[in-house]
Amino acid sequence: MVLDGAMGTMIQRHKFTEEDFRGERFKDWPSPLQGNNDLLSLTQPDTIADIHRQYFAAGADIVETNTFSSTTIGMADYGMQELVYDLNYESAKLAKEVAAEFNAKEPHKPRFVAGSIGPTTKTASMSPDVNDPGFRAISFDQLRAAYKQQVEALLDGGCDILLVETVFDTLNAKAALFAIEEVKEERNLGVPIMVSGTITDASGRTLSGQTAEAFLISISHIPMLSVGLNCALGASQLVPHLEVLCAKSEHAVSAHPNAGLPNAFGEYDETPEQMASQIKEYAEKKLVNIVGGCCGTTPEHIKAMVDIVKDYSPRQIQTLIPIS
Repeated sequence: MVLDGAMGTMIQRHKFTEEDFRGERFKDWPSPLQGNNDLLSLTQPDTIADIHRQYFAAGADIVETNTFSSTTIGMADYGMQELVYDLNYESAKLAKEVAAEFNAKEPHKPRFVAGSIGPTTKTASMSPDVNDPGFRAISFDQLRAAYKQQVEALLDGGCDILLVETVFDTLNAKAALFAIEEVKEERNLGVPIMVSGTITDASGRTLSGQTAEAFLISISHIPMLSVGLNCALGASQLVPHLEVLCAKSEHAVSAHPNAGLPNAFGEYDETPEQMASQIKEYAEKKLVNIVGGCCGTTPEHIKAMVDIVKDYSPRQIQTLIPIS
């Protein structure tokens, strides 16, 4: 299956001003709001819906909600903690409406919505203060409570899947997964869970120091649809780490890498054709079941991936663990 590409990259194309981010509803908000991309689900919903529409039109089976930072922790930067439910609910509802459009036109190719659950700006297992290694800016319980609020709203908005992504600190991810399991139990429902970590440098480790295999082992007690990697590195740099997940995981394996490594200006240079040629290696080696794009990728990148992977069969899963 094919996941969508970057939301932020597409939003940047619109060059929204402070006034655009505020809209009418937040025109008198006391702090600057430019850069709060998740807020655009409320102030520029037509644009967000159109981005989802472009990715579905490019051939994506799954789009992610515009909720990467929509927790009380992420929204504290803007003083918008009270808006977290609205942000997640409306973002999920928007994406689900667009998915319904495509499902009505092409019932043979069902489209799905994954609730994007980002890592937050805090780390539960590391200190942000080099002079005080024992200090923690946030606790596990604080993270769990924030994630639970996000998960409830995403499900209320109609998400088909929950995607815990860009995991740089596994303890943060475990808080999110704990929260999801709580909500599942309280609501007596089964929802597919995707988990995607991020390898931060050439050492092949996450920011909190785990290898891909250690990351997999740390979360393997949770019933998951897929485990994978995204962000930080380009497609070719992820290959050895995906090989580890492929060999060790009983789940589906996903990968949605950046369009190469960022240049000196923080931009991503890989063309759709260049990136697709690297995704082809995933397909040829049968490393993955789900592919997509992260930073710097566009509908053009996703279309190029779709054209490549349609000629290959996905990785065979040895033993599927139930999702509920």
